[in-house]
Amino acid sequence: MNTSSLVAESVWKDIDSTHSVTDDQLSILHFIFAKNFERATRIVDQRGVKRISGVPSGRSIFQVVGESRRKEEYLCFAEHYCACYSFFYDIVNRGEQLSCKHQLAARLASSIGACIDVEVSDEELALLLSNL
Repeated sequence: MNTSSLVAESVWKDIDSTHSVTDDQLSILHFIFAKNFERATRIVDQRGVKRISGVPSGRSIFQVVGESRRKEEYLCFAEHYCACYSFFYDIVNRGEQLSCKHQLAARLASSIGACIDVEVSDEELALLLSNL
């Protein structure tokens, strides 16, 4: 992990522990993630993050609304993967970003309790994941 990742992880842990975010924490995350974090906060403010949980396993994935007029929804794991184009282009391929806006929105919404929680059967969750 590079220094930016370590600092971001420390901030995320603090937010997770308090379920709230301070102005200082927002500033640090904005410095690290720049425009992606700005966009993520807009998505969270517009209640654009769903946490889809399987029952009875409790496994979950996030479904995050994009900002385009089409309002596409992207499936993502907040810390590891997003199905959006930016994840593959800017993060995996070019290594220019640490996270896409959808991952950041999922992580922020989850940390502060701003997700819309949806429960589905484990079979439905497996079907959803098979489409990735």
